[in-house]
Amino acid sequence: MKKIASMADVLDFAIAGENESAELYMRMAAMVENPWMQKKLEDLAEEEIEHRRKLKAVKVGRKALNREDVGDLGIAETLEDVKPHADMDYRELLVFAIKKENVSHSLYTRLAVIFTEPELQETFKALAKEEAEHKRRFELEYESLTS
Repeated sequence: MKKIASMADVLDFAIAGENESAELYMRMAAMVENPWMQKKLEDLAEEEIEHRRKLKAVKVGRKALNREDVGDLGIAETLEDVKPHADMDYRELLVFAIKKENVSHSLYTRLAVIFTEPELQETFKALAKEEAEHKRRFELEYESLTS
């Protein structure tokens, strides 16, 4: 991992992560055969692109990330990992997305603890919040399928 020495480095790191996520969802969309699933994956990629846009706006000083705590349903820890495959169903897609958002949330949360600079801590906490919001949305959707 590149040494993070400035706020610009933090934001570049986060932007790169959002790029990777968007590209992953687009590759998955190209892999699955179900048109509805393709659309869902493309929508997920668009959300990651929107995150990237927000982070770029923060970087040039046009926007601040806000932070509020987001509830955690604790579903991610109970699910088995899912590897992307051409015949994924919606449940598998949700499990994959929940797990992915959980990893991102954990990473940003750990980075917020590692850094002592208040500005970096707040930035990582805000990024963790963004990921927690997505995870919670996917968890609620997953619960609705399994209830």
